Amino acid sequence: MSGPRSIAVDDLARRADIVCHAFKWVGTPYRHQASAMGQGTDCLGLIRGVWRYLYGSEPSLVPPYTPDWVEERGDEPLLTAAQSYMQAQSLTTMLPGDMILFRVIPQGPAKHCGIYVGEGRFIHAYAGRDVVASWLSSWWQDRIVGVFSFPDQNP
Repeated sequence: MSGPRSIAVDDLARRADIVCHAFKWVGTPYRHQASAMGQGTDCLGLIRGVWRYLYGSEPSLVPPYTPDWVEERGDEPLLTAAQSYMQAQSLTTMLPGDMILFRVIPQGPAKHCGIYVGEGRFIHAYAGRDVVASWLSSWWQDRIVGVFSFPDQNP
């Protein structure tokens, strides 16, 4: 287990801003491939909305994707995008404001994500529910494939 991440005061304020913004999405209805606070979003749409809040525009177009968590495929588009645009972090040093990426089934690609808000909770969207704050239970923890922080500036 590694020690705590060093973090500057301005980064703490930025992270608090990310968490506060993520909480504004709570109650937004689930809509596959959408990303509109209060109108509809999926888990990736939530991350896209936070990205737009921080930087004004998204770094690339999001190609169509299926809502199926049990999809089996050989590539990892969500993981690859996170690695390209965000900063990888250790699970043991996860901080509020970090994005968590999940692989729901072992043989499938990473297909779910949320924002860690601290105190063992994260905000996410999934089919049949509005955007919610959930406990990062052992079920979710066992499926984490990566933790990523939003970059200090738009890459």
